[in-house]
Amino acid sequence: MSRDPSCLFCAIVAGEQPSATVLDEELLVAFLDVRPVFKGHVLLVPRLHVETLADLPAALRDPFLEAAQRLSRAVKDALGAQGSFVAMNNTVSQSVPHLHLHVVPRTKGDGLRGFFWPRTKYADAEEMADYATRLGSSLIANG
Repeated sequence: MSRDPSCLFCAIVAGEQPSATVLDEELLVAFLDVRPVFKGHVLLVPRLHVETLADLPAALRDPFLEAAQRLSRAVKDALGAQGSFVAMNNTVSQSVPHLHLHVVPRTKGDGLRGFFWPRTKYADAEEMADYATRLGSSLIANG
């Protein structure tokens, strides 16, 4: 599998950097985040070095999402969380340029509010429709 020698997550996957491994499979690895939002915060990464979700090969999409589902159940079952927050950054705010999905255990009243994003509003229905049209056209053009 392709590896970037300067990538921290590639080094973790290769066993060259220590980690608290949660899942170790042929295509994927998951480990605890060293700076967790809450204890039990897991990062899921493909063994293959890809930087963003758009770069993830089709053959890895289902295994990646299926592992994310299992991890979201595991934080509930193993840690007594009521649910989870599942998130992924692509390029902007991506602290390590290797695709990684966060699975953060959540409990009502845990204090997490507005975790990443300030909220905004569309000026009106016309502006909202314009954004929808532009995104839909891009999806059609890019298959």
